[in-house]
Amino acid sequence: MSKMTVEVVTPERVLFSGEASMVIARGVQGDLGIFPNHMPMVTPLKIAPVRIKTEGDKELVMAVSGGFMEVRGDKVTILAETAERPEDIDPGRAKAAKERAEKRLNEKYPDLDVRRAERALQRAITRLEVTK
Repeated sequence: MSKMTVEVVTPERVLFSGEASMVIARGVQGDLGIFPNHMPMVTPLKIAPVRIKTEGDKELVMAVSGGFMEVRGDKVTILAETAERPEDIDPGRAKAAKERAEKRLNEKYPDLDVRRAERALQRAITRLEVTK
């Protein structure tokens, strides 16, 4: 089975660097499955889990918010605004953040930054999804 090198990088640190047989990420057009020898591309990423299939049937899941994925040859680089592994996430805090964002969106304040509140909600949902 052919492999590719995958790196997940944020401004603060390298979250993952290693071999993988597949990467699943959510681009602006929808979910993308990247296999070795995929055509070169660069795509913006949505706030969503990224799944990396490593050796055997192991799968690493991360909460990624924003950024880009670049595919070139046998290398996939994800440059994320933020990325967290499940063990970095406090489910209680994520749940509280989700409830805060939902409340903010439901109350419809006149000065509410809806996009910002929606992004906060999506980040919280993604965090909870990867901790399951």
